[in-house]
Amino acid sequence: MGTDRRPAWTTPADLVRTVRKRWESGIFLSMFASGQPWQPLSVGIRGPGAADLATCFGDAQAWVQAWDRVDGKLARVERKRVGGRLIGVNSIPCRAWIDGYSQLWKLLGADRDVAAFGAAMDRAKDVAPVLTDWVMAHPMRVLSLAADWDRILATVAWIADHPSAGTYIRQIDVPGVDTKFIEQHRAILTDLLDLQLPPDRIDATVPRADFAARYRFRAKPSYVRFRHLTPGSTAGFTEYTVRAAELAAAPPDATTVYVVENEITYLAFPPAAGAIVILGGGYAVSVLESLGWLAERELVYWGDIDTHGFAILARLRRRFPHTRSMLMDRATLLAHRTQWVTEPVPATPELEHLTPDEAALCRDLAANELGPSVRLEQERVRFSLVQGLVGRGHDQRGVDDDVAEV
Repeated sequence: MGTDRRPAWTTPADLVRTVRKRWESGIFLSMFASGQPWQPLSVGIRGPGAADLATCFGDAQAWVQAWDRVDGKLARVERKRVGGRLIGVNSIPCRAWIDGYSQLWKLLGADRDVAAFGAAMDRAKDVAPVLTDWVMAHPMRVLSLAADWDRILATVAWIADHPSAGTYIRQIDVPGVDTKFIEQHRAILTDLLDLQLPPDRIDATVPRADFAARYRFRAKPSYVRFRHLTPGSTAGFTEYTVRAAELAAAPPDATTVYVVENEITYLAFPPAAGAIVILGGGYAVSVLESLGWLAERELVYWGDIDTHGFAILARLRRRFPHTRSMLMDRATLLAHRTQWVTEPVPATPELEHLTPDEAALCRDLAANELGPSVRLEQERVRFSLVQGLVGRGHDQRGVDDDVAEV
């Protein structure tokens, strides 16, 4: 019986766990660093009552002895008197007191952490004084970064001292710091740079996840890969890969632009006078949104017949409403039934940017009306259909007749 009751009594280990939980919040280090005087901290001790002393005196005696062994340098134990006529009056622990910072550090074995935090505070005061209040308010986070703290502060200081415009993150010149280090510590660097930098060095409209754009570093450029389809028009080059920004400023000489997703389809795309073909790269087709001149060209998109293919088409058409689709119709899908595969994770396209026929087919695919997660990848479509359409300038009216022959 006594053994069953003992777990309900507070032990010295419970005291340490209770105080450590508060320590982990950082409140004690924040108080200490800010110079706040210590306020005596007490923790209630739940112990045996008079009835317990009568029924399980041996357990109660062992419990009291455990508290008697607590070093007074770690905690001061307050006692109260319990008992009565049957068992006499006994003095048992009722409350533990921590009377100073040093006593708390010893109780928790936290002397090294306190010293490490003090060093981190001193380093912040020397390198970036603006950050001192933040460091004081987030001691446990600082301690978790102790091994990298000096490099983090040095990175913040370097960025503050050097204009970001026209500079890549790779050019940050701090010993032991590279792009992987910055990505690994992006969250803490963002917190600190938001405090350290003047407002004109921060684009607050950019999400914190986009470190380069938020602090006005040069972003990694987007590229567009395309081929001229007019025979003899490439001046010895069969295809080009250029920065999207440069292509936006200097559009190629073409009246028709085809956008496809599959690389081999892109490489094998048939010749067409006054046309180019662009490798879209799935949802990377968003790069094309910066090419304003596409609004003045005949724009034809050909992707997989699945929900993602229609989602990409809808996205492109949202920017360029005149975009036409190619071989993304019900007739093409049904004519290639033996070539169907399974779409792993269906998407939810913006149907308002699809034509009625496209939207109807997309809804049927999403609802599995034609089978479970049906997908027809563009590389599985007979190439003769592509040649026929491109050869006559993508006359959509003839697609159904061609497909019917497959």
